[in-house]
Amino acid sequence: MPRKRTVPDEALLSTALSIVRASGPDALSFGSLAARVDLAASTLVQRFGSRANLLRAALLFAWDRLDEETARACAEAPAGPEGVVDLLVRLTGQYDPGDSADSGDFADQLMLLREDLRDPVLRARGQAWLDTLATGVEERLDGVPGDVPGGVPGLGELLVAQWQGSLTVWGFRRRSDAVTAVRRALDTLLTRLSLSS
Repeated sequence: MPRKRTVPDEALLSTALSIVRASGPDALSFGSLAARVDLAASTLVQRFGSRANLLRAALLFAWDRLDEETARACAEAPAGPEGVVDLLVRLTGQYDPGDSADSGDFADQLMLLREDLRDPVLRARGQAWLDTLATGVEERLDGVPGDVPGGVPGLGELLVAQWQGSLTVWGFRRRSDAVTAVRRALDTLLTRLSLSS
């Protein structure tokens, strides 16, 4: 009979993800995780098989959490340009803990992005998330009057790309917190597209 797991996978993956976010993917090992969860490294090897599997599982866990937050944000964002801005601003919180003087958090997220781009399974999760988010953005704009009405193919992806680009620009400039910078950039683009008052 298999022994009952004393530490659930969710707790292990959450801790593994915190190691990766704090110190980078190279810092995650069975030993570094074992030291934080009070399990033997050999037990973790039995569970995950390899360090690569452990890292992938931790990053898939992060994608699961982002998918859940994105679904909630899409469900709660109102229709119209304001809803688009609210949706993307809400998701911006993951990049900036509110301390605009600390450039480490956003830069550390880029280490995770590198892993997502290198691993085909993680890259597929990213593609699916982008599709879901772009659809959510376009749904906010359906039926909105203006020079560029909702239902324009590709508009959701354009706005998501603007959002991600504004985060990169913010990462360099840091003239305000990320939320303020993103809101300003999206409002400017939507105004220029005649989608916002």
